[in-house]
Amino acid sequence: MAEQIAQSDQVNEPAATPELGRPRRRKEDARLLTGRTRWTDNLTRPGLLHVVFLRSPMAHARITRVDVSGARGLPGVVAAFSGQDFADEQGSLPCAWPVSEDIVIPDHPPMAVSEVRYVGEAVACVVATDRYKAADALEAIEVDYEPLPAVLDMEEALSEGSPKVHEAGNKAFSTKIVSGDVEAAFRDAPVVIERTFRQQRLIPSAMEPRAVLADTDGDTFTMWTSTQIPHVLRVMLAVVTGIPEHRLRVVAPDVGGGFGSKLQVTAEEVLCLLLARRLGKAVKWTESRSEGNLTVHHGRDQLQRLRLAADADGRLRGLRVDLLADMGAYLMLVTPGVPMLGAAMFNAIYKMDAYEFACTGVFTTKMPTDAYRGAGRPEATFGIERMMDELAAELGVDPLEVRRRNWIRHEEFPYTTIAGLTYDSGNYEAATDKALSMFGYDKLRAEQADRRDRGDPVQLGIGVSTYTEMCGLAPSRLLGESNYGAGGWEHGSIRMLPTGKVEVITGTSPHGQGHVTSWSQIVADSLGVPFEDVTVLHGDTAISHKGMDTYGSRSLVVGGIAVLRACDKVKDKARTLAAHLLECSPDDLEFAGGAFKVRGTDAQRTIQELAYAAFTAHDLPEGVEARLDADATFDPDNYSFPHGTHLCAVEVDTETGMVRIRSYVAVDDVGKVVNPLIVEGQVHGGIAQGVAQALYEEAVYDADGNLLTTTMADYLLPSAADLPSFQLDRTETPATSNPLGVKGVGEAGTIASTPAVVNAIVDALRPSGVRDVEMPCTPERVWRALEGARR
Repeated sequence: MAEQIAQSDQVNEPAATPELGRPRRRKEDARLLTGRTRWTDNLTRPGLLHVVFLRSPMAHARITRVDVSGARGLPGVVAAFSGQDFADEQGSLPCAWPVSEDIVIPDHPPMAVSEVRYVGEAVACVVATDRYKAADALEAIEVDYEPLPAVLDMEEALSEGSPKVHEAGNKAFSTKIVSGDVEAAFRDAPVVIERTFRQQRLIPSAMEPRAVLADTDGDTFTMWTSTQIPHVLRVMLAVVTGIPEHRLRVVAPDVGGGFGSKLQVTAEEVLCLLLARRLGKAVKWTESRSEGNLTVHHGRDQLQRLRLAADADGRLRGLRVDLLADMGAYLMLVTPGVPMLGAAMFNAIYKMDAYEFACTGVFTTKMPTDAYRGAGRPEATFGIERMMDELAAELGVDPLEVRRRNWIRHEEFPYTTIAGLTYDSGNYEAATDKALSMFGYDKLRAEQADRRDRGDPVQLGIGVSTYTEMCGLAPSRLLGESNYGAGGWEHGSIRMLPTGKVEVITGTSPHGQGHVTSWSQIVADSLGVPFEDVTVLHGDTAISHKGMDTYGSRSLVVGGIAVLRACDKVKDKARTLAAHLLECSPDDLEFAGGAFKVRGTDAQRTIQELAYAAFTAHDLPEGVEARLDADATFDPDNYSFPHGTHLCAVEVDTETGMVRIRSYVAVDDVGKVVNPLIVEGQVHGGIAQGVAQALYEEAVYDADGNLLTTTMADYLLPSAADLPSFQLDRTETPATSNPLGVKGVGEAGTIASTPAVVNAIVDALRPSGVRDVEMPCTPERVWRALEGARR
């Protein structure tokens, strides 16, 4: 029978070379690129209904009347509801990270009942037989508003007499962290630099707009949704709606990008579930792109006041950070935690004697902010890397030299920073030396000097960003200490099928990262089975019953290690069975090439043979179950700390303000690499997003709180034509916090690239007296900065 199964199934041979480190093309790509996908909006159910939402045109107002009766009689309309219709059952959207004792967490109804606090907040909905009839019926709904003052500026919001976003006021929270003697560090310091930087508000723009489909059989509920967090979402939906968790299934089918924007419990998800429960039918919602710009949570939006103290030779003494963070109108899932993720990163790769971080979260009448690729770490890296360039200019030394004088040397690892994190490994010298060699740094500096001497109207600027980040979120213990509402563990399972094939079930939920390919490579190497014989299941709480999902560059360094540990358990079970069948002691067996071999003999059993033997159960040792399957949960002891050096050369036309990136080099250290192609793709995408913040993207509101950048015509996303070719390379310093030695990579490019580009622009303009250009550094802003300096 075993031979028949082997003959009837495709036979694949294990790779002659290890899978780890091999540049495999992604298994997922053929299906995704040929359109054989299962996006949420592709899905349908019998009798499916469509819902659209009427959204507030006002940033702040009381709702005095909502009349949906005019919509109910229109063709195709099944139902229409106001927020009042759901007031008793819709609950409040959750905030899982109360970061301070004084935090204010206002009620956040999925559909507004008595007051709206940002343009785009849902106030009513129509359910119809198709989405177009539902959209047409919105015009028949009547809503009366009593306007209230918009609150848009963070500093003004905190001033006495400012209009209130919520009755409790406009301060969401305040917190301070102090390490070392800050007063002593600044007292009599030869060099003290003060700067204020603005992190503009960004709009995440995933390839796939959000979509939700909820269905019920009357007793149980299933939701398909474009989300990064099916497991977290299931728990939160149960809490918010009162539907028992065991009667609720959440499925993340193919998900086309997220970057944090789908790390959320959204109003639309809650309302679709409530509508399905009330109507007893399947209900779907899919956002338009302009609707998404209004209602996908936004990113960044911080005002950074920084003070840096240094000795005359540039050695850092102390850093003070005073941060205002715009929360928007409500606190969403991790909104207040985002700036706190940056709290431990403002010190970056540098040694200093003292550090103070103060942050105030501020309510405004804008769309709430939350996690966006990097989540707090790009903001912190931008601040410190801009300050290091300012220090270099103050001292008249090369920006790289001032960094070398302050960074942690490779022989000093593990190193506990002034912010209290222990960096386990790194080599900033090696990454920087490689980047300089690729970049041609000295030659570019010589060209820059020549252009300055000639008075060339197109000046050359060179930008440096030497970064690290904390990722692999995270040790549950540390998350608990920061009052985060969940753990940082991850779960993985291995199913050994009778024919020797392998099913991997992972708690991580991919949305473009290539988990299926990477996990297949890990399992193929660990179990000695062919790469092609491994399949990966994910994103469905009925299949993958445990998980903490995907964000914070945690998938590989936490989820991948859980899968690896499950493989180890499979081998432990298989060893016992192999010893029984080979009539030897388990200690006499060695595992190599996918087989257990008796030392000193030719006797062996492959893992596939053992899987079939366990399935038949004809000859099992006493007490051994008829399966080799195993699962494991991994909770890391520490974050992971990728690092690198990014160098950017720009040409700036001083007559028009136009900026052109001439060359860009990135050398990153992400520890051991599972798949180089996937790493390069993640870095490419990350750099593109960081460059976009530096040069192109900004969410703009008018004085009345209307979002002006609601379409792609108004909100500029760069295309391939707007971006340079990136030169990439790597150094490799294995992490010590996991057995594979891997570190996160998904956010690295975004974290490093923004300060590299802006530092290059300021470097080009510094001889003209420009010390900063507010992002995005559009031609107009560059030109105005030059004009301001000339005046």
